[in-house]
Amino acid sequence: MASKKSNDAAEARLGESNLPLRPKILNSENREVTDQKDQTLPKSKKSKDKGDSATLAEAQTNVAKPKPPSDSRKPAISELPDFVKQRNELFDELKRKHDAEILEKDHPVINVVLDLGLDKDGAQRPAMPVAAKAWESTPGSFLRHVDKEISADVVIAKIDGKELWDLDRPLERNCRVSYLPFTSSEGRNVFWHSSAHVLGEAAECHYGCLLSHGPPVEQGFFYDMAIAEGQVVKESDWASLESKASKFFKEKQSFDRLHVSIPNLKKMFGYSKYKMYYIDNLLPPEGSTVYRCGSLVDLCLGPHIQNTSKIKAFQIMKNSSCYFRGDKDDDSLQRIYGVAFPDKKQMTDHKKFLEEAAKRDHRRIGIEQELFFFNELSPGSAFLLPHGTRIFNALQKLLRSEYQKRGYSEVQSPNMYDSDLWKRSGHWQHYSEDMFVLDVEKKKWALKPMNCPGHCMMFSHRERSYRELPLRMADFGVLHRNEASGALNGMTRVRKFQQDDTHIFCTQDQITEEIEALFDFLKCIYGLFGFPFRLKLSTRPEKFLGDIKTWDVAESKLKDALDSFTASGGGQWELNEGDGAFYGPKIDITISDALRRDWQCATIQLDFQLPQNFDLEYMTGDTSGKAKAVPKDEGPSTGSSKNEELSDGAPALPKAPGPGRARPVMIHRAIIGSFERFMAILTEHFAGKWPFWISPRQILVIPVMPAVNDYVEEVQRMFRSQKMYVDVDLSGNTMQKKIRTGQLQQYNFIFVVGAQEKESRSVNIRNRDDQETQAKGELVPLDEAIAKLRALKKERRLVNAI
Repeated sequence: MASKKSNDAAEARLGESNLPLRPKILNSENREVTDQKDQTLPKSKKSKDKGDSATLAEAQTNVAKPKPPSDSRKPAISELPDFVKQRNELFDELKRKHDAEILEKDHPVINVVLDLGLDKDGAQRPAMPVAAKAWESTPGSFLRHVDKEISADVVIAKIDGKELWDLDRPLERNCRVSYLPFTSSEGRNVFWHSSAHVLGEAAECHYGCLLSHGPPVEQGFFYDMAIAEGQVVKESDWASLESKASKFFKEKQSFDRLHVSIPNLKKMFGYSKYKMYYIDNLLPPEGSTVYRCGSLVDLCLGPHIQNTSKIKAFQIMKNSSCYFRGDKDDDSLQRIYGVAFPDKKQMTDHKKFLEEAAKRDHRRIGIEQELFFFNELSPGSAFLLPHGTRIFNALQKLLRSEYQKRGYSEVQSPNMYDSDLWKRSGHWQHYSEDMFVLDVEKKKWALKPMNCPGHCMMFSHRERSYRELPLRMADFGVLHRNEASGALNGMTRVRKFQQDDTHIFCTQDQITEEIEALFDFLKCIYGLFGFPFRLKLSTRPEKFLGDIKTWDVAESKLKDALDSFTASGGGQWELNEGDGAFYGPKIDITISDALRRDWQCATIQLDFQLPQNFDLEYMTGDTSGKAKAVPKDEGPSTGSSKNEELSDGAPALPKAPGPGRARPVMIHRAIIGSFERFMAILTEHFAGKWPFWISPRQILVIPVMPAVNDYVEEVQRMFRSQKMYVDVDLSGNTMQKKIRTGQLQQYNFIFVVGAQEKESRSVNIRNRDDQETQAKGELVPLDEAIAKLRALKKERRLVNAI
């Protein structure tokens, strides 16, 4: 199933199925191949010479012999399997009926306005009204009215700022149409998603395989597939797959969309237990869409590019094995990764980017600098070594210093809770599969994956007054999440982690001020590392809890805070309508690293639901004796009293706050997010060349001769007393080798000392980032060097200079 998201997330295991794992495969004589070992074997050259009398056994014999290189590029099947033909025939039949129905519909005039975005100077282009009819006009048809500098780069359309829309899909209502280029994240994902379909088509033609799913990922796309038993994808297959894809690009294959009912989907994909799993478990009762691209018809939500000619550069990057749904107990599949671009130069640039990214890979640098390692005895849990722990502690110290300035209170909460807590919070019903659950004394417990329920308990353990608000609780506690093994990835995706988790309990009147303070916090922290960042407001989704009025007030306060941030020079923010959490609107913060990759570390979320679930209240100081009103429309599932017994994990309806009481608003926020992930981002951002204040290797002192070893050790003691990390090299290696070793280990400064330095109480300083100091550094008096480096550390400067 081609989808936007990977299926690495843990799901319920697929049950037994009577559907065949493999399709019927035809050999070159158009006969069914029944021997599983030879389902995808091409007819050999020798057997072909014998004509139709050649047997499968002879083909087996010939295949066992070494082949010339060109054979590896021959297709594994001579024609498309029957299941492909039958599937496509059904699609064509249904598509004809659908097109006829569209022709019979009324095509009323609709109001369509084109939003053409910003010009090169950053000014908003004027809106462009266009003549349009429902079920007839498409976003692509309007591009003839648009300047070529815009239309040439368009990948996909967006309707009313919310819904991505195929360029050739007829519009159905009054709307505002905008266009997204490949350079936008959504446009790039659509482009790579479409490219994955082309890869799927090539694989289906080459192997006669059963496709699973093919989503876009961070650096391209992949497709999972089941091929004949005993067969695997080999690197020698890549050229043939790329050749097929290139042919499909030239054919200008369109992406044709069709909505299909569940019964017809089962007819269409009944040959594949993988597609049947998606149909039976993931689709709504009304059915879903499929897309046809050339000979491939795939179960897919879309949307897609107009046609395959948009793809100008395509390359397979690697292949591997994987498990269906990321479950090691399920079928083993083959996965092929690829990348594609609308311009060949972009492919060249991408390869250069990958080379640089490989040099900066935190997993490699982590081993080289002895920062951390992983072991299969505890998958997804990093072993932080002494030098890695130094970085962790520096980050934590930074945050603690800011907490003290900004009025945060650090707390510690339990690591394991009775399942009743998670039922009350709602996590048990929606998140239990991603938690580590334990049976203790005939009760179910779980390691905490987040701190918010525990912080609610802390808020409610005694009476609270409005004078205590805002109450800001910070927690560095250890968290555990049961990530699928296939999703684990170095320090960026782990099972055990710590984060700068904070929950702010405040009144509605305090929301704007608190959000503005958080923006200032973001600028402070990200500025230290040279990270630019962008803000995106996600508003009320279609399914939400609470009343609309409360949502509108909250969204208005967030917009006020964002506008204030922009007015103070903080940059423009984006609106992401309808993508908020079900319990409240949120602001997502994305940073960009040295390679211009985007990372989401911080988040700011308003939560009206959890305070209700835990009946959180504070005394308002209102002497009128009237209780503050609680919205009547609280949604389908709300809070329960702490005195009420929970049954089946369903929280009871919330009680209205008593007289002179009100319910607080809860703000979830993280700045760096997971320490482990942020350390990985920093490692790659700085390429292992750490700023002095956070560096695990700050100073290396090297003697010119053994006679000054005592001075070297004295220098070490003096700088260590100033809480700096100082090492000495008293080994028997040559001085040049010692210096070279220190440079490779990325020490910020190397002190080379000899008789002259000892006599004058000075050090010869070589700056890692200043090539002019490498031959012979600057001679600096010892006291002056200490003062300058103390200042460099205290000020947390990004530039390694004194």
